[in-house]
Amino acid sequence: MTNFQSTAGLPAVAPLKAQPARQPTDEKLFQVAQKLEASFLAEMLKSAGFGKTRDSFGGGAGEEHFSTFLTQAHASAMAKTGGIGLAESIFDALKEKQNDQA
Repeated sequence: MTNFQSTAGLPAVAPLKAQPARQPTDEKLFQVAQKLEASFLAEMLKSAGFGKTRDSFGGGAGEEHFSTFLTQAHASAMAKTGGIGLAESIFDALKEKQNDQA
């Protein structure tokens, strides 16, 4: 088992493996796959109650409106750092389909 340092009592996360170099057209396809994963993650975060306004001392209507932006920003950051691997799976499937058509 690899030993990674932890801070503030939180469990340590293994570093991401390096992504292979992609062609410019492949990079666009991967970015679209990442956006799709980010949308999926945003919906999952919303369903889990992330960004839900507090009952007391909340930010009111403004907080409700802007919490969706915060949820989307967190989901995008998660997808860009590897997420749950959905973007990579989507990219691989689309790339395979593209190669089959060629």
